[in-house]
Amino acid sequence: MIFYIILSIVIVQRLLELVIAKRNEKNMRAKGAYEVGASHYPLMILLHVSFFISLLVEVTTFNLTPSPLFLVFLILFLCVQGLRVWCLTSLGSFWNTKIIVLPGAHVVTKGPYKYLRHPNYLVVSMEIALLPLMFEAYFTAICFTILNAMMLSVRIPTEERALKEATNYEQYVQHKNIVS
Repeated sequence: MIFYIILSIVIVQRLLELVIAKRNEKNMRAKGAYEVGASHYPLMILLHVSFFISLLVEVTTFNLTPSPLFLVFLILFLCVQGLRVWCLTSLGSFWNTKIIVLPGAHVVTKGPYKYLRHPNYLVVSMEIALLPLMFEAYFTAICFTILNAMMLSVRIPTEERALKEATNYEQYVQHKNIVS
């Protein structure tokens, strides 16, 4: 039962985030922003939808139960959710699931972005590992951690290239010893 409650909450959270992203995209485009990396975006959506399907199938097919370390993984997951909210609120109208670039904008340097260049990708990576580990869904945890790393190996360079071309991102990276 706890699996279905947690899974439902996370899926509803993602759907609400898509609504926020769509609103932010509309507002940014009205200011002259444009999308970069549109060719890989459908694959990213497929990856995330497949993650939830794989998790559901693995847990239900093998009748998996909460891990003996469930409470530890849950606490870590809740901390990661706090970081997710911090990322979202720090970026404000710049936050999106797509790579939306506003020419001439100054990159956000507050919140977790003061310390890490891509904290939201760290959040997603941790969620992809922690959520399945809570229920001993090791196949999903391993498989999608690898697939997500492959996706990020395309997405992060695409995003950084676009930000360097259109914003003050290069200065941000050079003047801060920020972890990538």
